[in-house]
Amino acid sequence: MATPDPSRQVEAALLGGAPHLTRRQVAERVGVPLALAEELWHRLGFPHHGDDDVAFTDADVEALSLARDLVMLGILDTESQAALVRTWGRSFARLAEWQTDLLARRALDSDEPDLRITELTAEVLPRLEVLQSYIWRRHLASAANRMLTPTTVATAGEATTTLTVGFVDIVGYTTQSRNLSEAELVAWVEGFEDTATTVVTDHAARVIKTIGDEVLYVTDDPVAAVEVALTLTERGADPDDPFPQVRAGLAHGQVVVRLGDVYGSTVNVAARLTSLARPGTVVVDEGLQHVLVGLATPDEDDPDEPDDDEADEPDGSERGGIAPYDEVRRRAEELADDAYQRARDALSLLTGEESPEHLPYRFRKIRRASVKGFPGLRGRVLRRAEPHG
Repeated sequence: MATPDPSRQVEAALLGGAPHLTRRQVAERVGVPLALAEELWHRLGFPHHGDDDVAFTDADVEALSLARDLVMLGILDTESQAALVRTWGRSFARLAEWQTDLLARRALDSDEPDLRITELTAEVLPRLEVLQSYIWRRHLASAANRMLTPTTVATAGEATTTLTVGFVDIVGYTTQSRNLSEAELVAWVEGFEDTATTVVTDHAARVIKTIGDEVLYVTDDPVAAVEVALTLTERGADPDDPFPQVRAGLAHGQVVVRLGDVYGSTVNVAARLTSLARPGTVVVDEGLQHVLVGLATPDEDDPDEPDDDEADEPDGSERGGIAPYDEVRRRAEELADDAYQRARDALSLLTGEESPEHLPYRFRKIRRASVKGFPGLRGRVLRRAEPHG
């Protein structure tokens, strides 16, 4: 009696049965042209099969039928269908590779890896399927909330909104990758991604993608974006923290949000500013600087309305022309604060440092640089302001 092929057993468990259909039979059962079915499978990244290859199951028939239904309902037009299917293919292919590798490593620890991989598939698959559906629905709910906010508008058929975009990049990644073993490099990069994702999430921002040595995140809260970048650069500067040294670039403005990714000039500016940042620093564009200053600017007192503390205070004329002690002290403090601010403003002209007193950050101009697509780009190095007094 022939020994069952473990790979075939796993395939049957994953696909709900052993393959028994050709691609032409699948298309005929659904009632769609074979060319349309082939195009779908190609964009999903599935292996190529010939007309006589028995490689499909009833699950393929159901999937193709559901895709046809979405097209007929008007949910998927030709352009969006292609983009969505490609995104599905890339995302699930990467996830499948990681999950398969994880199961394989567990199976290899067993005395009978072939049997163990079959057992693990049967035990793990149903749980993974439920968890993935839950995570997907949670992200759908979050995305729906974002898309239905008043700040999101439809522009040229795309979702365009105002966001702060941040890139955080590992310093010296190429050199470090040469000095580490494969296992050490994987652990190092995964540690970076895990910490960066945690910090981004803790500040109510969201990771768009990680690209090996770099993470791209966005948020509609400019302060949160800055705090993410500062937190990560500060951790990277701590010699006792295993988190690698990083640099960051941030920009604020209109962003096109499409299929879970972000596009536009604001994203490109943030990427270019990252390349200009020195190790351990955060560089922001002028737009983000102006927003931060505007958010922190205190409301001006109405000159026609006296402060509550001063409304009932008699002026100097009611005391023989001599102002009360409290009023003199208050006026002196105002003059001192004004002099202090004027001194800071004068110093900023000499050093390039800009830091409104009420703002918890300070900015320093950097030399204009010509980078791809942005000649004469100028950013501001952002740091935490040191308290005075």
